[in-house]
Formats: sequence, structure tokens, C-alpha cells
Amino acid sequence: MPQSEAAHIHIDVNRVISPVSPLLFSGFAEHMGRCIYGGIYEPDSPRADEKGLRRDVLAALRELNLRSIRYPGGNFLSGYHWEDGIGPRERRQARRDLAWQSVESNQFGTDEFIDFCRQINTEPMLGVNMGTGSIQDAANLVEYCNSPPGTKYADMRVANGYSDPHAVRYWCIGNEMDGPWQIGHLEAEEYGRKALEAAKMMRWHDPDIELVLCGSSSSAMPTYPEWDRVALEHCYDHVDYHSMHYYAANRDDDTDSYLATAVGLEDYVATLEGVLRYVRAKTRSKRDVFLSWDEWNIWYKNQQMQGGWREAPRLIEEVYNLEDALVAAQWLNVFLRRADVLKIACLAQIVNVIAPILTETDALLKQSIYYPFLLFCRLASGNSLDVLVEAPRHETQQYGDVPLLDVAATHDPDSRLGALFLVNRSQSEAVSLNFNWQNVRPRNARAWQMRGTDPKAANSFEEPNRVVARPLPVQSVETGSDLLLPPLSFTALEMMLR
Repeated sequence: MPQSEAAHIHIDVNRVISPVSPLLFSGFAEHMGRCIYGGIYEPDSPRADEKGLRRDVLAALRELNLRSIRYPGGNFLSGYHWEDGIGPRERRQARRDLAWQSVESNQFGTDEFIDFCRQINTEPMLGVNMGTGSIQDAANLVEYCNSPPGTKYADMRVANGYSDPHAVRYWCIGNEMDGPWQIGHLEAEEYGRKALEAAKMMRWHDPDIELVLCGSSSSAMPTYPEWDRVALEHCYDHVDYHSMHYYAANRDDDTDSYLATAVGLEDYVATLEGVLRYVRAKTRSKRDVFLSWDEWNIWYKNQQMQGGWREAPRLIEEVYNLEDALVAAQWLNVFLRRADVLKIACLAQIVNVIAPILTETDALLKQSIYYPFLLFCRLASGNSLDVLVEAPRHETQQYGDVPLLDVAATHDPDSRLGALFLVNRSQSEAVSLNFNWQNVRPRNARAWQMRGTDPKAANSFEEPNRVVARPLPVQSVETGSDLLLPPLSFTALEMMLR
């Protein structure tokens, strides 16, 4: 191993940024490619249960402990008629999906999705169609899902075998309506007015639902952040969250810059936080709206997005490597560092389509990005901490001078468990990390680490354990102790703090 450079971390459990919202560890499932058909739902697979759900996929998703899943899109949402996907399957008609030029069989719809969520103990997050759909369609779906029996759409649910309401709490008012590629694209003023009226009708059916407004589909959009300001000025007092989407990429094969992506991610959050504060002041509101990063992931290698009018074509089935896992880990660190304003985050997507899980009819593969997500889901709880990190720095072409270490920490006052998440961005330098605890003493530390010498190393069905998180023996993490962080590594620690 190369000679190490020294870094110091100072941790005070009283320096709290914010409680960590469990919804930061959520996912996204879209009717695109093989996410639903051939992923979650595959009746012909020998691994399917009696409802056609893949048992191995259910097990892998239960392990991740996703807190909610956003559904059914994505671009698919803007052309989706939700009534096509309910009722007896033999009566459901196939439709052309214009978003992905595929054929949608409608064999998996709202009720099947709710059943799937209950199977893996996660909260459903439903989207309503703001493209070809009307505000009435949106309200009708809320009635179908959440109203007691006795009216048209609630009784339709009962007739379909669900006497109790689905009680869906989280709702997205459309998807990426700022994008010219979107079916039924709207300008910001048009969307703001339509979203406001949809929100009012949806809440009249159920005042307890929480609503997510469409924000910019990326920070690269020419309308960003003006779109966000306009939409929020229309809807600020009628919504709870404002969405943001972003996909990281390493198209120039500049690994040093790619591994500093967190710098750009934090800038994106800071800008939208500023928009939220501005609109709150301008509208004289007395309430807060938070951010929902309800699409995030790495995506740039596989660009196949047109399905050739087939059912469940293989679309954007990205293969993830070590450097992708290190970027995903830093992204999750950003969520913790900005837990004061970020309350929802959905990994897009959960199976096959730019996903941590790949399947074949009789096989399942956990990709490299599965493991950092798993560790954050297991270990991050309680409060996010403002830690002081003194680390060596290095120069990157895209983001300038950045520290070699990217760090986040949490502490749960109830269980007294603490967690540290550490990424060494360097491709060549190990970092010796020295601990300095301000007011507690750590005990019984456990650690897991992902590391490697090849940033392009990836798992495959033939080599499924090439890039995984492995237990790491730890002598001590008390004040004055050192932990060696290899180059190209992600390390997660859990300890009791007393």
C-alpha cells in the first residue's frame, strides 16, 4: 500500500445538523424496461411466488429496508391511465407506452404495487399524471386508494378485492414536467396552476396526504432554478416537498473529478434551499417545504431507451463498478449532511433499470452500488452530526481543490449507536485517520469496507463478489486511535457511544 497521509476527524454528538428522515432511504420503480416485468413481477420465473412476485427480488429489497418506493414513473407516468391497471387481469388491455416506445401489458398496476409494498414492509409513494391526465384523474386516484367504501372509486377498489383503504400517504404531482421530452410538457406557469388545482382536489379527498411538487429535472436544465421558483410560488402552501432529480456520470473518464461529484451535488441542494427560503419569504408563509431527491443514481454507460414496441425490453441496464459505488456512497453522505432540508430520496431504480439489482429468469445479482446503500440503510439513524474533518486535499479538473476524504456521521440518542461513513477519493494515496471524540467514548466498534485497485472493477453473474462490502477488523476508534483508509475505498463504522 502507498505511504499514507494523515487526517483528523473531530466528533461532537451535540453538534446536530438535523434528525435523519428515514425516507432518505427510499427507492423508485417505473414501468420501464425490465424493472416491473422481468424484475419485480415475473410469473414464469421458477423464483416467482403465487402472485408472480420474484421471491429473490423481494428478499434483496427487504435486506435494503427501503422506507418508501415511488411508482409508477418517471416519464411513463405522464401518459399512464391508472384505471387501465386495475380490475381482473384478463380484462386489462395492453397499451402503447410512448415514453419508452414499449408495450405496456397492464398486468401489474396500483393494487399489485400496494401488495408488493406490503410484502417488503415499505410505504408506497404514488405519482399522478400531470401530462395527459387531468386534475380529476388525480383526485379520482386518491379516492380509489384512500377513501372508505360508499362512493364510486372507493367502491371500485372494494370490487377489486380491497375493502380497506390503501392509505397511501405520499403523492407526487407529476414527473419532470419541465422537460420538453415529457408527454404533455408544461411551462412553469402552466404546471404551477395545474399542480395547485390538483393538490387542492387531492387534499379535499384526504387532508392527511403529503404532496411532492415537480422541481427541475436536473441542475443542467436551462430553466433551472427559475422553474422551481415559479412552480413553488403557485403551490408553496399546498405542498410538503419539492422534487429534484440528478444522474451522475463519468463520460470523460476523469475518475478524479467523478469521485468529487459530491461537491456539485451539495451546490444543487444549496441552490434549491435558497429558492425554498426565497419563496417562503415572498409568499409570507409560516410553514416549511422540504426537498425530495426522488430520482438519483449514476447513469451514462447504457443509453438504450427505445423499446421497439416490445413488452419489457432491456433498457438502460447499467453495469456498476467500484468508482460508481464510491460516488453512490458520497451521495448518501450528502443526504446526511443536508438532512436539515432533504427529507426524501429515491434511488432510481430498484431492479434491472439503472438499479442495484440485476435479474435473469433464474438468477439475481447484487451490483456494487447495492452495498453502500445497504450499509447506510442499516446504520444511519437518529441525528446527522456536523463533524470537523481535517484532511489532505488534491486538485480535480472539474471541481478544483477538494479534500481526499468525504465524511458523514449519525448518532441515535435513544440506542446510543453512532455511525461513520468515510470515502477515500484518492486513486493512489491511503489516508491514516485519527479520531478525536469530544464528549463520548466509543465502544464495540464494527466496520465494513469496500476497496480495490481498479476503479472499473464490477460484479457479474460469473463473479458476483468481486466488489462487495466486507467486514473489517477494527482494534479501536477511541481518541488518538488511527484507522487506515486505502485509496478507492468506502468504510462504514458502527459503535456504541457512551
